[in-house]
Amino acid sequence: MRTKKIKAGLVGVLAICATVLSIGVAEARQPDPAVVKQQDQLTQKTLEQVRGVLPKTAMAKDKQADVAACYACHKDVKEFHVSSKHASVNCATCHTNFDEHVAKDGKAPIATRTDHAVCGTCHQPQYESFLSVNYESKARVEKATYKGRSPLFDKLMAPHGFTKEHTEPRSHIFMLLDQLLIDRSYGGRFQLNDWSMLADGKGAETQLWSALLKDADPSSSDQKVFMPQTATASNPVCLNCKTQDHILKWKYMGDPDPKAKWSRTSKVVDFVRDLKHPMNCYTCHDPHSTAPRVVRDALIEAVVDRGMGTYPQDKAKSGKVTMTKVTFRDGFRAIGVLNKPDSNLMCAQCHVEYNCNPGFDTKTGQISVTMADRRANHYFWSNVFDYKAAAEKISFKDFKHATTGALLSKIQHPEAETFWGSAHERNNVECKSCHMPKIKQDGKTYTSHFQRSPRYNVKDTCLKCHNDMNEQQAVYTIDSIQNYTRGKLAKAEYWLAQLIDTFPKARAAGVPEEAIKKAQAHHDQAHIYWEWWTAENSDGFHNPGAARESLTRSMDESQAGIKVLNDAIAALAKK
Repeated sequence: MRTKKIKAGLVGVLAICATVLSIGVAEARQPDPAVVKQQDQLTQKTLEQVRGVLPKTAMAKDKQADVAACYACHKDVKEFHVSSKHASVNCATCHTNFDEHVAKDGKAPIATRTDHAVCGTCHQPQYESFLSVNYESKARVEKATYKGRSPLFDKLMAPHGFTKEHTEPRSHIFMLLDQLLIDRSYGGRFQLNDWSMLADGKGAETQLWSALLKDADPSSSDQKVFMPQTATASNPVCLNCKTQDHILKWKYMGDPDPKAKWSRTSKVVDFVRDLKHPMNCYTCHDPHSTAPRVVRDALIEAVVDRGMGTYPQDKAKSGKVTMTKVTFRDGFRAIGVLNKPDSNLMCAQCHVEYNCNPGFDTKTGQISVTMADRRANHYFWSNVFDYKAAAEKISFKDFKHATTGALLSKIQHPEAETFWGSAHERNNVECKSCHMPKIKQDGKTYTSHFQRSPRYNVKDTCLKCHNDMNEQQAVYTIDSIQNYTRGKLAKAEYWLAQLIDTFPKARAAGVPEEAIKKAQAHHDQAHIYWEWWTAENSDGFHNPGAARESLTRSMDESQAGIKVLNDAIAALAKK
């Protein structure tokens, strides 16, 4: 079953709640009369265009809300709404159930649309580009194969769940679908009805459960293995980077609360069944004010609560690009409002290294950090060279290596931190510059939401600045950087594997525990310096200098660990 292409229409923006945002972040001003007139005309015109086109479940009621009545209670929203380009967008565009809500003095819930179509009917080019499938970015490409990015991954990561499947990413439209399908997350519970649906971007947005997926056991919500060579490593925190459908039902940091339907400790299968859409528009765009923002709680906690700033390695830039934490519903939720657009921060909500699972408390050496602990939802907000110290600061490690016994980290996807200090970042290039460039269409310019590598679009990305290059030279340069980094990755993996293989020999020879622990410390650091770059998805392009330094340091650490163990073995042989 396929949905029809949604026609241009209904003025809208994904609103998250009439209780979001608080007073004082932006000084109120009167809306631009020209904008108001244009929006009023569009509202009437597009209501007529869209009526009967959108599915009934996606359509807000045509009856307009009494905005003044809404403002009477939601003064914080008023401060944002009346001063924005969305000033004339009626609350009914995104919310329903007003009559009961008002009749019961606000005690009846407001229904809020979380789908992309409500934005897409007005911002059609952005919406259509978001739905586009990047066919150059193939699906289900396993990193841990001899042709992949990390051929020795399974040995170096044993027994972590990522050894079941660790794939290259693809288009944003598939973020939620791919997380449900991957072999490490739900034991194979969720599968496609048909493999041809892997390319169904529209279905991934609107028909995830009704058409694309089947559940091996719909009557239960237990995490269990349904297929061989799968794992049950998913939890509610890791889903926060795949969707924000749950934004009104999740307390800040995922803390359990009677007012929160979901938390860090929720049963993940129940939680995921309540999710329908990948990365919502309101993740980066405030629906009431149109201001740039972030909603990912752990990023706000790092930048604001811990005072690390928007660019921890560059205090001057942190002072220019600021984030203001805005709490609402008595602190139940928070958003981070940016003083100006910065896609490096918007993208850092997901493209970052973070904790999203239980783990080991390094003070005890035991698995004692559960999902009830806030350390299970933590952004280190650190580059690769400071990462070990950041992990030690919260006494956390993800897993114990099966062979060496060393407590190790599982790096996620640290594109944002990798980018810090690079030549591009120092020259004010942002993620959108290369991955979501400005596009001209029908005489208008808009930001493409068809996220992809600049390698496949160098004319609109690289050559905008590097006008001394042609397209072939730009691609050649990208490939050269990535080829070089992949070579260093392979060498770092080789030496890590050699270190791992030396531990059983040392234990068999009876080397003292002191030497084992010293070698484990080298393993920990060598692992961080290596895995950062198999988890980071640019193959070194985001920061070639840092990639080389980190990977060569990994080789040095592995070789140092081997020497510790071999020296201990040799010393025993002399006795």
